[in-house]
Amino acid sequence: MKFKRLMAMAAVAAMSVCMLAGCGGSKSEDTATPAGSAAGSGAEGSDQSLQYILDKGELVLGLDDSFPPMGYRDDNNEIVGFDIDVATAVCEKLGVDLVTQPVDWDSKEMELNAKNIDCIWNGLSVSEERKQSMNMSIPYMENHMALVVRPDDSIKSIDDMEGKVLAVQSGSTAEEALDSEDGAALKDMVASVNSFDDNLTALMDLDTKASDAVLMDDVVANYLIEQNNKDYVVLSDFLYAEDYAIAFRKGDDALTEAVNKALRDLKADGTLEEISTKWFGSDKTTVE
Repeated sequence: MKFKRLMAMAAVAAMSVCMLAGCGGSKSEDTATPAGSAAGSGAEGSDQSLQYILDKGELVLGLDDSFPPMGYRDDNNEIVGFDIDVATAVCEKLGVDLVTQPVDWDSKEMELNAKNIDCIWNGLSVSEERKQSMNMSIPYMENHMALVVRPDDSIKSIDDMEGKVLAVQSGSTAEEALDSEDGAALKDMVASVNSFDDNLTALMDLDTKASDAVLMDDVVANYLIEQNNKDYVVLSDFLYAEDYAIAFRKGDDALTEAVNKALRDLKADGTLEEISTKWFGSDKTTVE
């Protein structure tokens, strides 16, 4: 195992040198960092983000550990989930260990920029604001921002939210959506918005009828409904579609490129399909 890991690290290091030297083709367009921008470790050509990970032998993944099925604690208090399985497979490609680090979701970017974590990988939705402040990987799954309601409620579409109470997770893209053009109409029509630390607590508020609907990722909503044998209804009249991707420090191009390559390799060899089927019953990944 040690020999395989050393060989993997050597291969990835060689790939890094190749990318930094400009050999083997042009820089991938999947990286969110604009061409010509400064690398995370300094000027152009001095990006050591991948080598930094290889040297320390681990990738520290920041997550909200109450976000099933992407990343959460199981009955044994172990952090598991779809994203965790994929990250483990990516780390095997890179030849490093995966370390999971729960963070306060409201301060996730501060944790990333302080190098307390190396990436944010936890059903993170791509937004224009996030692309401006962080490197984003290629998208790996599509999600819909949807309303979850009680089955006995009269709410059948977004238009029925007039004067209702809406619940969201604090710091989530659901909360951000309400301040966007896509969510402006919904925000204007509801009576109030209740924010919670996580989606599970928001759904509990729905149970008690303190809230009339929860705005959240339909990937998460459908999983929670199935696992907890709940009869919530996820409305097909969703607010908008979005992509999940992995966030890295702005300018960490070499690391972003290496993870993108690993994701494509895992798609090609069937690993992503296998992991997705385990968690969702079919291949829901969108890596090309």
